[in-house]
Amino acid sequence: MATPLSPQPSPETPHIPSPSPSSSPSPSSTPAPLATVAVVGLGTMGTGIAEVLIRAGRTVIGVDVSEAQAARCVAALESATARAVRRGRIAEPERAEALARLRTGTDLRAAADADLVIEVAPESYEIKQRIFRELDAIVRPDTILATGTNALSVTRLAADSARPERVLGVHFFNPAPAMKLVEVVSSVLTAPAAVDAVTCLALDLGKEPVAVGDRPGFVADGLLFGYLNQAAAMYEAKYASREDIDAAMKLGCGLPMGPLALLDLIGIDTARTVLDAMYTESRDRLHAPAPILKQLSEAGLTGRKAGRGFYTYEAPGGATVVPDAQTPATGGAWAVSRDVRAVGVAGSGTMASGIAEVFAKAGYDVVLAARSAEKAEAARARIGTSLARSVDKGRMTAETAAKTMDRITPAGSYDAFVDVDLAVEAVAEDLDVKRRLFATLDKVCKPGAVLATTTSSLPVVACARATSRPQDVIGMHFFNPAPAMKLVEVVRTVLTSDEVHATVREVCGTLRKHPVDCGDRAGFIVNALLFPYLNNAIKMVQDHYATLDDIDAAMRLGGGYPMGPFELLDVVGLDVSLAIEKVLHREFREPGLAPAPLLEHLVAAGCLGRKTGRGFREYARR
Repeated sequence: MATPLSPQPSPETPHIPSPSPSSSPSPSSTPAPLATVAVVGLGTMGTGIAEVLIRAGRTVIGVDVSEAQAARCVAALESATARAVRRGRIAEPERAEALARLRTGTDLRAAADADLVIEVAPESYEIKQRIFRELDAIVRPDTILATGTNALSVTRLAADSARPERVLGVHFFNPAPAMKLVEVVSSVLTAPAAVDAVTCLALDLGKEPVAVGDRPGFVADGLLFGYLNQAAAMYEAKYASREDIDAAMKLGCGLPMGPLALLDLIGIDTARTVLDAMYTESRDRLHAPAPILKQLSEAGLTGRKAGRGFYTYEAPGGATVVPDAQTPATGGAWAVSRDVRAVGVAGSGTMASGIAEVFAKAGYDVVLAARSAEKAEAARARIGTSLARSVDKGRMTAETAAKTMDRITPAGSYDAFVDVDLAVEAVAEDLDVKRRLFATLDKVCKPGAVLATTTSSLPVVACARATSRPQDVIGMHFFNPAPAMKLVEVVRTVLTSDEVHATVREVCGTLRKHPVDCGDRAGFIVNALLFPYLNNAIKMVQDHYATLDDIDAAMRLGGGYPMGPFELLDVVGLDVSLAIEKVLHREFREPGLAPAPLLEHLVAAGCLGRKTGRGFREYARR
């Protein structure tokens, strides 16, 4: 069990040898392990860090100004380690040994024993500087002082210390026992020996350390909080509901949580502090905290810990969301919809064939039309190959695949759409091309047919105005690959009728897709939040702040993203990314949305990503 702390004189402990400066520790210069670590601040993060340390064999001195909080830390660690025993991750003797390595108390002088002190106090210069000044008078000259801040300047904290060369940042991610990433933050004053010692400790803890410089948010939070801020602003502008914003980013990008739910988890007050620090440095308006963050913070609606933030929770500190005044009514109050039985899909590319497959699987009769009969037949054959793979993997029977194929009729002319109830355009992302196609559909399709565009970045209303029935035109933005991705962004223009909107939502339900509603503006929900984040990642590399590999690792390990930003950029295509970023910049006219020059240079050089064999990385040609 953990033992209480009492103030002790500085003991005679071994000095940590200082290795020769290097970018990363080598076997011949590996520093002695940091055996005793003081954790100052025993909230959620401090408790998590203490758990990681004691389970890795370190002696931990936990210090908090509150005796009650120190006791809660001990109780939490006893519970967490007991759970680990029940799950077979550790044995009971191992648990007892780990807990015996922990002492807690309220007197900072107990940190005199420490080789390393990790401060995780509230994000306040005044509080942190006071702790560091007190530590200067307590710890040995060779003790390393680390701040767990993710928003404040490590350099400023170091400069106020009597030993700036021994001060650095060590940024764990919540929950610390589970999250692999640790950002090791050096200032211009930090000695390489201190960085090496902490990097070795992180590796010993089973973490993946990433070396970063001192700027607000570092890598992971520097990218994450800009994205969260834009999501909050999108919600505040009433562009989309909180549920639709969160669902769009989870289903469209594979993220573990939506941005507004994540803000509630992090703490809206914490997010505001981080963004304030980022804006102070960057003066980028995209980092200026959205006003709603200030309003919620000052009202005490700081997220889960308060029981209410963007969502309302069953109890303070709980994770269970309960209905409130903003919760959509079950089923929604939609207008009467039109009957849809036959669907036309215009196009012959991957997206068109994927969408046709989705409709045919759902039982709709599908006309797949292209500019020639040969292209239409090739698109239908691609669907056959996809269905055959599903049969091979046991996802459907051969009989079901055959029936699905029978529902798809290829055609070499859009005249074949004469009897369809819904026509879905999936041709090139070129506004002139789409306008001409919609003018054709207007002439060909019967009165009352719904006309939908799958554009991801162009104005839906421009397609609508190319017809004599703009009230029948709507956006249905599917995501690639359409058979696998569950999201459809349903994009209403100011001219779209309620009946058409209700029809498309009902169709999405039949397709087993999740519809999210949004207005007709550049990027809709997903691209409007995703591509500024990608652009900011490029700017980090362009500014030589961090490497491609470190940024990708930071977002996968620290943010739970399925792919790092540069992996994703190379998959999407740098030319596609640049085109979307130009559209966003042109529509919103925010200087911070201007495409990074590095992206423009790569596209100009023909380095477009995996499809050309070279983008941000090089790929083997197949």
